Amino acid sequence: KPNPNLTPPLTLTLTPQGGVPHYLRSNPWTRAQVQSLVAAGRQDDLRKRLCCRMSFGTAGLRAPMGAGFSRINDLTVIQSTQGLHSYLSRCFPDLRDRGVVIGFDSRGQEESGCSSQRLAKLTAAVMLSREVPVHLFSTFVPTPYVPYAVQKLGAVAGVMITASHNPKEDNGYKVYWCNGAQICSPHDREILCCVEEQLEPWSSSCWEEELVETSSLRTNPLADISRSYMEELTSLCFHRNLNRRCPLKFVHSSFHGVGHDYVQKAFQTFGFAPPIPVPEQKDPDPNFSSVICPNPEEGLSVLELSVLLAEKENAPIVLATDPDADRLAVAEKCGWKVFTGNELAALLGWWMFSNWKDAHPDPEDVQKVYMLSTTVSSKILQTFAREKGFKFEETLPGFKWIGHRIHELAQAGNTVLFSFEESIGFLCGSWVLDKDGISSAAVVAEMASYLYHKHLNLNQQLHIIYQTYGYHLSKTSYVVCEDPPTINSIFSRIRNFGGTGSYPKTCSGIQIVHVRDVTTGYDSSQPDLRSVLPVMKSSHMITFTLQNGFVATLRTSGTEPKIKCYAEYCAAPGNSDVSRLEEELQSFMAALLDEFLEPERNNLTRRHI
Repeated sequence: KPNPNLTPPLTLTLTPQGGVPHYLRSNPWTRAQVQSLVAAGRQDDLRKRLCCRMSFGTAGLRAPMGAGFSRINDLTVIQSTQGLHSYLSRCFPDLRDRGVVIGFDSRGQEESGCSSQRLAKLTAAVMLSREVPVHLFSTFVPTPYVPYAVQKLGAVAGVMITASHNPKEDNGYKVYWCNGAQICSPHDREILCCVEEQLEPWSSSCWEEELVETSSLRTNPLADISRSYMEELTSLCFHRNLNRRCPLKFVHSSFHGVGHDYVQKAFQTFGFAPPIPVPEQKDPDPNFSSVICPNPEEGLSVLELSVLLAEKENAPIVLATDPDADRLAVAEKCGWKVFTGNELAALLGWWMFSNWKDAHPDPEDVQKVYMLSTTVSSKILQTFAREKGFKFEETLPGFKWIGHRIHELAQAGNTVLFSFEESIGFLCGSWVLDKDGISSAAVVAEMASYLYHKHLNLNQQLHIIYQTYGYHLSKTSYVVCEDPPTINSIFSRIRNFGGTGSYPKTCSGIQIVHVRDVTTGYDSSQPDLRSVLPVMKSSHMITFTLQNGFVATLRTSGTEPKIKCYAEYCAAPGNSDVSRLEEELQSFMAALLDEFLEPERNNLTRRHI
């Protein structure tokens, strides 16, 4: 067990295999890692691995694979599942009737024996050892399949073993609640408490992967869920006859992950010919051998093979899903522009509302229509909503908040057409409560096909949207600060900029008209000065709205020593000198950092995204 109070030298005793309980020798690879570190005298490495424990972050755990309590491995996954089981037992008396859903991606690490499949089977074994039914997918699936299956099967929770687009060394344990949305507070804290209350594995059964092959409580939902998912996907298809005649070619990269087969099926569901796969990246590869970073959000630098193939095949559109297929990147042959998440959201928001409106001409129907985005994302949907009459809401950063809000709105009889976060996470419709790269890929293909028949491409349509509703230009940067007290001091200064409890009145000489601080719960735009968004005291996040259309958010990272800055210029329609707007945004961003963060005085390192 980890002991944060250990002082040098670290003493670690490894008994011979024969005298060790079964659970301590069930993974010879991680045991060998610890033995090697002990033999080499690598005290610091051992302390990092053994003297601290992972905490629940983005709906679960994410860390490097390998030996140690601070890493993803057999033991920490078993411990996490025991804690999850204990909490679910407390919340759901019918746990043994409804069960849990478990999925996994194609990650793996040979030197630690930690493949996603193995960790999923161990997750299942813990649940089965307590007679909880398990819906375990028989092969790797896209992350969206797990929350979808939780809803369709009526399970109390879901677990997806994935690290999404993280480096190959990482893996993760992502938890979904009974409504199909990622867990958020207070469930994450309560589960972690349950984990820490019982770190000892319950029995040798928890280590038996074979239980999933022999237990009558295990089912494989793959065929039924895949069929049902593709059937519901048709609700997002508006022009199937046009799709069947589409002359456009599409290239798809699955980034060595799970997306290939599922995107192919989604295209066929929409009436398209399957997209052309990037052969080097089509099949799952836990080493991600053809990319430096398995994150399509990085842009052209990681889409090189896709673009080369598109040039060869005369395909004007490249689609790329990240390794677990919940995110989507899109590039178009107009100088090979890679669309940002905010730009794609403008296109998808326009597309979803236009098609919905064609089917719902009654003006009254729009009153119960919503679109959602996270607060650090573009305000373009808010601008659409003002013009078209539907409702728009923001959530805290992270799709878990969007998922829970969609569920609440649906329960009240509303329709959520589209939701997004700026980090290329999109959800068209509301039948999955998480971002979904599979369905988004098919929707983007149909939108591109439709525009082609109108003699337009995606980039041209984007500029039509901006010319109609005003250009929404975004910029993101961050500063690195290794000293937490300095970060606290910076935000304290902002909150007392003009005296105690007084926020800044201007930035770059421009008047600030609203300030929202979700750390303290303050919002100057509300009559009662209380933030509509939940208070998040564990991190800093302040949003400034300026008189000329600038919106900026400063927030701390939950996992890295960073202060992130998101800025957007929401220009008025007709103000279409893009070069000038970009210069003004760049100047504003520099002033924001200088005036509020004081990088030189606080020894901060600037970075741009």
